[in-house]
Amino acid sequence: MAIGQLLTQGSRKKIIYLLIILVCLVVLDGVLTEYLINGGNASEANPFLEELVGEPTFMILKVAGALFCALVLFDIHRRFPKTAMVTTWIAVAGYFAIVVWNTSLIFLA
Repeated sequence: MAIGQLLTQGSRKKIIYLLIILVCLVVLDGVLTEYLINGGNASEANPFLEELVGEPTFMILKVAGALFCALVLFDIHRRFPKTAMVTTWIAVAGYFAIVVWNTSLIFLA
């Protein structure tokens, strides 16, 4: 099976697993961001969330936003499975890179 088929083959179970991974990565990004900023080792890159870091609203927005995006991607998957799969893979890869970056900052600090 070609990598392209593996990435775009749109089974319901696969999209659910990918969306769970995406939500977990977004939440992990929020936890790592809080930890790094409270330790004085980093700053928030998103200017809209910068003022909320350290407040309970920050994590509520991260979790609610991740769940909302997951629901939208799941809905898109019903009509356009390949589009949803590619988009979800890109989001997972992007957030994985962010989590790796944030984790590296812990070890470099």
